[in-house]
Amino acid sequence: MRKLAFALAVASGLAGCTNAEKGAVIGGVGGAALGTAAGGNDVRNAVVGGAIGAVAGTLIGAAADRRGYCRFRDRNGRIFEAPCR
Repeated sequence: MRKLAFALAVASGLAGCTNAEKGAVIGGVGGAALGTAAGGNDVRNAVVGGAIGAVAGTLIGAAADRRGYCRFRDRNGRIFEAPCR
């Protein structure tokens, strides 16, 4: 029951955030969990994993915040953003 209450509190706290902010929080928490799971129960692993996850989540969320831009793939397989057609 405590986990559900905690999850609801976190979800309601993120309700007013942008996608970049939500991505940073979710990426940071997930990265810390994965860092601890992969490297053992060490604070350093959690901090490094959390930092990497927060940066990745911010970048992914920021890409979702760009209104009016779409992601395209060119002939060589590279993905780029440009104004939507």
